[in-house]
Amino acid sequence: MAEAALALIIAFVSSLALTPWVRKRAFAWGAVDKPNLRKVHKEPMPRIGGLAVYLAFVLAVVATQDLNGPVWGLLVGGTLVVALGIVDDIKELPAKVKLLGQIAAAGTVIHFGIVIDYVTNPLSGDLFLLGWLAYPVTIFWLVAVTNAINLIDGLDGLAGGVSCIAALTLAAVAFTQWYLFGVSGMTGVILLALILAAAVLGFLRYNFHPAKIFLGDTGSMFLGFTLGAMSIMSFTKITTAISVFIPLVVLGLPLLDTFFAIVRRYHCQRPIFQPDKEHLHHQLMAMGLTHRQTVLAIYGVSSILGMSAVIINIVSTDQAAVILVILSAVVIWLANRVGVIGGRRVIPVESSEQSQSIDA
Repeated sequence: MAEAALALIIAFVSSLALTPWVRKRAFAWGAVDKPNLRKVHKEPMPRIGGLAVYLAFVLAVVATQDLNGPVWGLLVGGTLVVALGIVDDIKELPAKVKLLGQIAAAGTVIHFGIVIDYVTNPLSGDLFLLGWLAYPVTIFWLVAVTNAINLIDGLDGLAGGVSCIAALTLAAVAFTQWYLFGVSGMTGVILLALILAAAVLGFLRYNFHPAKIFLGDTGSMFLGFTLGAMSIMSFTKITTAISVFIPLVVLGLPLLDTFFAIVRRYHCQRPIFQPDKEHLHHQLMAMGLTHRQTVLAIYGVSSILGMSAVIINIVSTDQAAVILVILSAVVIWLANRVGVIGGRRVIPVESSEQSQSIDA
């Protein structure tokens, strides 16, 4: 318990202390998001804030954790993604280069044993071994989550807050599996997720509206990649019939926003990779919510999905199936009502932070 508390204190305090230093480095290195016609912030903003989150996370993990194979994989893969993000925040890399870098980082964690080697049949509960398919499936999952978090990084504090909620949810699900069902190997995942949440909380002191520094691709890609990897470390230990859906609910909001963006652009006959201002946060602001209200509303939705994931994790398979059906129906109805599926004209947003993802 004392070691866990120390890890969280190191992560939070380090992030809090390092962010002002990273802000100065961003200006010195030219990692600055400059105003233009497409962006709405009025002054140049530093955009490698994720470096502070990464350094705080690494410091806490190295100082307090057993550096076994998967943990090393998490650190090495995260380091590669952060390096890629820093270069992109300074030089703005082509989308294909970023994608290749993300795939390389995903391949690295596979080498250290972080891999989706089976899925559970939700109808029968039987395990389906993926064989050689484990590698492309793992890479697809990690790249998808990385870019999903990257995609929602459109308002001050949005990606950081949603990632923090997702990390806390991962910790809660892992705790229930360990405490209630005796699943081994969960304690390490619990603490890793809590360390990540603590590092993000320290950074949000400077990133919440009005932001003094942006996460940038450095931070949004690191958070997405780390959450994706930790979800594999956690949920591949769960063999219940419904386990395949749990990570989808935990990371539901960014994944759904990405999915709806693809559907919307296809429906509107626009290129899939063409940026737009019709994401969830844009549409909520178009409905009249302020910047802070929009971010807090999305925090609320993320928290509801997180609590749903925890409940699905502990109830029976039949009860979980009913919850998933209801949840899916409500999400589709709300998405259509807000306008993130079909798309509609939106008013200019007050956002400071701009998405830097491959998609947007």
